[in-house]
Amino acid sequence: MTDLLVTHPYLLAPVIFFARVTDVSLGTFRTLVVFRGHKFLAAIIGFFEIMIWLVAASQVLTNLNQWYLALAYAGGFGVGNYVGMWIESRFAIGNELIRCISFNRDVLAEKVREAGFNVVSIDGDMGNDKAVEVLFIIEKRRNVPMLIQLIKAVDNTAVYSVSDVKSVYDGVDLLPRRSFFGSGQMH
Repeated sequence: MTDLLVTHPYLLAPVIFFARVTDVSLGTFRTLVVFRGHKFLAAIIGFFEIMIWLVAASQVLTNLNQWYLALAYAGGFGVGNYVGMWIESRFAIGNELIRCISFNRDVLAEKVREAGFNVVSIDGDMGNDKAVEVLFIIEKRRNVPMLIQLIKAVDNTAVYSVSDVKSVYDGVDLLPRRSFFGSGQMH
């Protein structure tokens, strides 16, 4: 392999590009995993990330007279950020807090519960005879798109926001218990 790269150095550019896409993707994913509190997984990802980076960076630094290798290195960095965020969104690790205001009191919360989601609802008002229902739902990220579709289908006038939650005390059977590597009950 090294003989091929010595006789055809331009073949090194795609190798560096894809190595950089891989290591930056891993780095982006690792950062997001750290934010969600998965220390052990982040450490494993970091090991592979830095090994790949060392190989790619050393090739560029060894061959500084070949400008296209630096271009491949930089291009791989840009693409790697995008790929890393895409990968993390596919894994959908963690929980989200959905806060929702429904203008149809006692309708939305019941439908969301019937769909298997755990909801805390509070009756409220916006003043003169404008009753509202405020919902709080903590849900696994992978289930949030389905939940949002349900909210829109039941009450298309509802207002909602979604926020990342770093940690959740599950309490007594409030959320399905699931590790990153295993699966538990799903709604």
